[in-house]
Amino acid sequence: MYENSTSFLKDIPWYFLKKLLKINAECRRCIQLPVEEAGEYEETDDPLGISLSTTEDTHSGVNALDLIVALFLCADSFLQQEMSLRMSMCQFSVPLLLPHSNNSQCSLMLWALRGIVKEWCPHVLSESKGFIEDVIIEANIPLFSFVRLKNSSLSKSQILNHILSQGQQNQNIFIHRDMEGGTIKRQISDGLVEICWFLPSGKENLDIFPEPVAFANLRGDISESHAQFSFLVHVSAAIFVFLDKVEENEQETLTSTGDVKNKLFLVVNGKEQNREEMMSLKTTLEKIDFLMSNVMVKKSKENGAEFSRKLCGSIKKSLVNAKTENGPNIIQTWKSLSRLQMNLCRINTCDDKGTEDYKSKIQEKEKEIKKQQAECKLSEGLQSFINNISTSKKEERDFFLKWLKLKLDSHSREKLSELRNQFKEQCKNKNPELIKELDQALLESSLGIEHFMREMGLIYEFLQENTEEISCLPHLAAEMVMDGHPLELLDGDASNVPEKWLLAVLNEVHKKVGNRSRLLVLAVLGVQSSGKSTLLNTMFGVQFPVSSGRCTRGAYMIFLRVNEDYKSELDYDFIVLIDTEGLKSPQMAQLENSYEHDNQLATFVIGLSDIAIINIAMENSTEMKDILQIAVHAFLRMKEIGKKPVCHFVHQNVGVVSAHSKCMTERKYLLDQLNEMTQIASQMEKLPTNKLFTDILDYDVEKNNWNIPGLWHGTPPMAPVNTGYSETVAEFKKYLLETIKSNKTSEPNQIPEFLKWVTSLWRAVKYENFIFSFRNTLVAHAYDNLCKEFNQWEWKFRKEIYSWQQQTEVEILNIDTESNVEVLTNKIEKKKQEVSDKITNEEKKMKENLDEYYKRTDRRVNLIEKYKVDFQNSIDRLANEIQLSVTTKLECTLQLIVNTKKALELQRKYRVLIEEAVMKLLYKCKEASTLSEDELTKEFEKMWSESTANLSVNVDLNNEGLQKFKAKSKHIDGWQIKVPVLKQIKKKDLQFSTDSFLESSTQLLESKVEANQDYHDSFTRELLENVHTFVDQNHKHHKTNTKYEIDLKLHVCGIASREFLKMHQKFLSNLNPKNQLEKFKPGYLSDFIDLYKERDDCQRKANDYIKLCIKPAVEDFINRSLGVDIVDEILTSQHSAEYSSRSFFQYNIQKELLEKDDFECFVKYINKYEIYVKNWIYEHIKQQLKQNETLNKLKNRNLKIITEKIADAIKAASKRPSGVPLPDDTESTKELIKNIREHLVKEISIPVEAEKTIMFQIQSTCHPFINSVKMALENLANELENEYFTSEGITEILKKLTVKPQDELFKRVFGCGNQCPFCKAPCEAGGKEHKLHSAAIHRPQGLGRYNYIETTKLVPELCTTLVHSNAKFKNSLTDSKFHPYKEYRTFYPDWHIPPDPSIEASDYWKYILVKYNDQFAKKYQAKPADVPKAWRRISQEDALKGLNDAFNIKMVYVHSG
Repeated sequence: MYENSTSFLKDIPWYFLKKLLKINAECRRCIQLPVEEAGEYEETDDPLGISLSTTEDTHSGVNALDLIVALFLCADSFLQQEMSLRMSMCQFSVPLLLPHSNNSQCSLMLWALRGIVKEWCPHVLSESKGFIEDVIIEANIPLFSFVRLKNSSLSKSQILNHILSQGQQNQNIFIHRDMEGGTIKRQISDGLVEICWFLPSGKENLDIFPEPVAFANLRGDISESHAQFSFLVHVSAAIFVFLDKVEENEQETLTSTGDVKNKLFLVVNGKEQNREEMMSLKTTLEKIDFLMSNVMVKKSKENGAEFSRKLCGSIKKSLVNAKTENGPNIIQTWKSLSRLQMNLCRINTCDDKGTEDYKSKIQEKEKEIKKQQAECKLSEGLQSFINNISTSKKEERDFFLKWLKLKLDSHSREKLSELRNQFKEQCKNKNPELIKELDQALLESSLGIEHFMREMGLIYEFLQENTEEISCLPHLAAEMVMDGHPLELLDGDASNVPEKWLLAVLNEVHKKVGNRSRLLVLAVLGVQSSGKSTLLNTMFGVQFPVSSGRCTRGAYMIFLRVNEDYKSELDYDFIVLIDTEGLKSPQMAQLENSYEHDNQLATFVIGLSDIAIINIAMENSTEMKDILQIAVHAFLRMKEIGKKPVCHFVHQNVGVVSAHSKCMTERKYLLDQLNEMTQIASQMEKLPTNKLFTDILDYDVEKNNWNIPGLWHGTPPMAPVNTGYSETVAEFKKYLLETIKSNKTSEPNQIPEFLKWVTSLWRAVKYENFIFSFRNTLVAHAYDNLCKEFNQWEWKFRKEIYSWQQQTEVEILNIDTESNVEVLTNKIEKKKQEVSDKITNEEKKMKENLDEYYKRTDRRVNLIEKYKVDFQNSIDRLANEIQLSVTTKLECTLQLIVNTKKALELQRKYRVLIEEAVMKLLYKCKEASTLSEDELTKEFEKMWSESTANLSVNVDLNNEGLQKFKAKSKHIDGWQIKVPVLKQIKKKDLQFSTDSFLESSTQLLESKVEANQDYHDSFTRELLENVHTFVDQNHKHHKTNTKYEIDLKLHVCGIASREFLKMHQKFLSNLNPKNQLEKFKPGYLSDFIDLYKERDDCQRKANDYIKLCIKPAVEDFINRSLGVDIVDEILTSQHSAEYSSRSFFQYNIQKELLEKDDFECFVKYINKYEIYVKNWIYEHIKQQLKQNETLNKLKNRNLKIITEKIADAIKAASKRPSGVPLPDDTESTKELIKNIREHLVKEISIPVEAEKTIMFQIQSTCHPFINSVKMALENLANELENEYFTSEGITEILKKLTVKPQDELFKRVFGCGNQCPFCKAPCEAGGKEHKLHSAAIHRPQGLGRYNYIETTKLVPELCTTLVHSNAKFKNSLTDSKFHPYKEYRTFYPDWHIPPDPSIEASDYWKYILVKYNDQFAKKYQAKPADVPKAWRRISQEDALKGLNDAFNIKMVYVHSG
């Protein structure tokens, strides 16, 4: 509102108030409404301006003094304070005595002036460079009052302005008649007394007076304001009365001053034309016995400046004549606790017992301190504070807090002044110990409301008794936050974040706003006293402390509510402003780790921010470079964890018109500096890929740099606020808000999410290596959600290809068996191209899904931006994997057809021979006498034996891989062979790894052999590739050589060759003409008998057709479809969450292990992780399929699908393409069967030879055969449905499936298969092409079979602790030389091992080691670990809680009843 000008009288106060609150010194120019300029001179008949109209008639507006009086009369006490403070900053006079209506009464504005704190340097302190800071109305400053009589032609306001502006640019401190609108008649402001102060800067050539001086100005003449004049007479050092002449009633007023006449100075305007008036005045003064030396006459030739100098002399002569105990215990223990918690994060020293024992001791100390804190009671001062803010009356609470703030600020200034003086003395004496103590005392000298709030927070944080008095503290603090009071975010004294207190207070705020608290966080960083707080105060009208006596420590935040009408535009409910202590502060520079402290602060604050403002003072290039380095470091860290705040650089004290153009060079230099800092920070964080600042942040040199003029217009303390400052800040704010409206890229955090971010960010900041220490529940949830979506896309991709593959295999198997190999090969090649195109298309869809996901605003995708490339690479790998798999499958299918073709040719040959033999036997028997069925059967059996006597199969096995594989010394490269103990350990370790691999390979081999298919070369290739991968992954750790790889491959191939030979034998056995003919033997016998007896064979033939042709095809269809259906069923069942992501799968397995309480299961899970997971999934599938007859339901569903398709095919096959039904003859029956096959060519594969066998000498006509086939199909469906309830077990069924559900689910949750190099924890990162392996929870290294060489005791240390300590490790990778754990990435660059997200996170595995310590030692042939005492107190419930914490699982407890 009212941004540029006002059009209505009612808008003038709002315009003035808005400009004033922005500290814009132009606010007094709003008192007139705009005048229409067009035609102004045309309407004027008097070009000389001689008019009968009065001055008042030409103005449309209000007098500025009336406006100020009206606003102060209408404002509440707190707004009056704000107005007075800002008027004082603009170097305006402020009301001292405020007249009421008709000037009948007036108010002394002490309360309104209490917020004005000024600094000045009296000349007596100029040499020592000292200064005074005080509340201006409490300072001992002489007051000089300026009043006038009725007849006075001199403007006392202008004279005062001349006096106060000497040496400065002319300032309109007091409003006067020659200002814009100054001639508008006053209506309500007569009787107003204004006050302003002259404050010396300590520079004699600039200062008008050597001491501070106050000036009061009474508006209107004294005869109408007796009360005000009487007050001024009593409080003033001197009173200057302006007059031209004295009337009779005024003589009485002057004489009523009594014995203070020597205070009165009369200021007379001496005009030559009024000589009579001067003589009359002289007579009057003699009459009232007035001191003539106190009369000052402005001569007609003197101008205002000259006369003002004369007045200054009189004033200088007059000047010569005038001449807690708030809870220290809990604060100290809080600091001690903070130091201990920092030590827990950075274990730089530890005793001989190891890091875990040292860590446990620290935790014990921490518990002791917390116990001490819990015993602290409310101090008397805090109790009083709580009682006063507990009032339900908001106005009472506000007044209490304001008074308390004023008193505390005053106390702090006195203390600070005293300490500064002592510090100066000690600097002269050069006593370093005392200087250090005083330096620390200076840091701790300030006392404010925030310290009471801090103590409230600490009481709540640590008192275990949850009394009503304690539980209400967050509510009280939330009320204060809602009222705009700052809340401490980071305790700068203890360098800690009170997480429990913050959580409670801000959750209360969240409740108060109806759980609708979308936050925009804006923070400012910069050097001390660079105007950070002032910038925020000016921009948003808040009240961060800005006095030099109250230096900000740590970080504070103010919650600024967004107006309802603006919420829809911004999409935020609060703007959270974070003010921070100055970086590179001189006080902190004296302390240890000051640079680290600044880095922590910058990382923490920038990490919380959506918008970060970096305040830069261009004067000191070294200081600027330091600040840039700190800021860039913080931005780099945020980029790596997925947080990208908007950054703006604010250049203070740059105010020339051409600054933007002239500063192009400086901005280019700044960008060069930022690029340099980026490279330095990247090297420090071991991230060499970031070369430019724009690599880590969206930064525009033009849009992200702001030049802001200096705050003061001139030399303080008498300088007013620079109008350009407030205007530029307002422009900056407007730009920020417009940017916020247009850039809505992600869902804003609400208070609960903000608190999660605070907790995890602060925890990460405490660790030295931030980027690899950061864990955040919001990031974890965002990442987990993406993994779940990705898994769904992946399964959809696989399902689509499986569906195509199933259809294609059936189609290929249905190719005419008489086709030559070349035709088949061409067909396969076409299918390869077809599937390649399909895979490319599905890959594209998946990548589009990923891109669309990253455009969503409700999944916090900005936090996981850096993982996008990993998932894109995983899609590429998935496509390649599927391409290879399908291509291999097609080649297997081709080989199957080729191999089957030979067998079918042989089978066809013997079928023809058998059929000829049957016909010969039939003719022979018919020529003989009539035979019974038994006799016919006997003759048939004799013929059958003679015809099939010459069919057999030969088998030959080799002897490779019959013995167990043994790791030998010659398998290991030689560094450790020289050390016998290490040699034995390495052999043992290698043997263990090899056994686990061979067990896994055997499982794979069994799954291949169990499949109903022939051997293919790709099976051996897959096994050899697995061996190569295993050797490659373990080469670094075990130092194996080529001999080992060759021997292992020979061993695996030896085992596989025998199994594959059995597999091939089984396949040939299925295709053996003798075996195939045996299946059709009953049919041939029935045909022979029916032909002999000339019986109708229609129903029997139909039954044989369904049984021998359709049933195998139906079963094959179900087996091909069932695997995918089982996976779908499990992924949509109540257990779907268990397979939704790798991390949740890990959580469920570990939780089940804890509940099962079986030591051998733990051993297998730790040491044979892949095998354990496969078995676990397999057993879980079997269990799921048993429940509610799930498997039977799935089979029946597929049975229904395929029988319906067959029924439709029979119906379609009974007609010719023209729609005409087939004729009812025998030839049409053969055509019917051929048509059925053609209609089902893409659904099922019907054995050709079986069809021909069924068609042997068929006598049935078409129409009855169709009915018989339909009936037989219905009987088959019922028969199979019944079979499913009594048939073979689930295990046998799973073996037959084309798509193995256990393998699909294993691929979904197993991941890359990598394990932590120190503790063997499995990687849980999403996709398979992630850059870094990670695990949510690591284990004591002893569980991974590590023990100390000297003692053979299991190692209890956790790698999550070791990698942040000064401990060292050695192994084959380090050439048996000790290497710091902190630098583990030198040898394991693809592993990310963060610290535990909480101390309790690793309680799970600590509990397991303690419980099974002896058993693990016996199993690993070692001695039990020396576990810390604290671990023995961990219960199973604690272990489960630690597991929940590690995987971000929220437990819901349901109370019975």
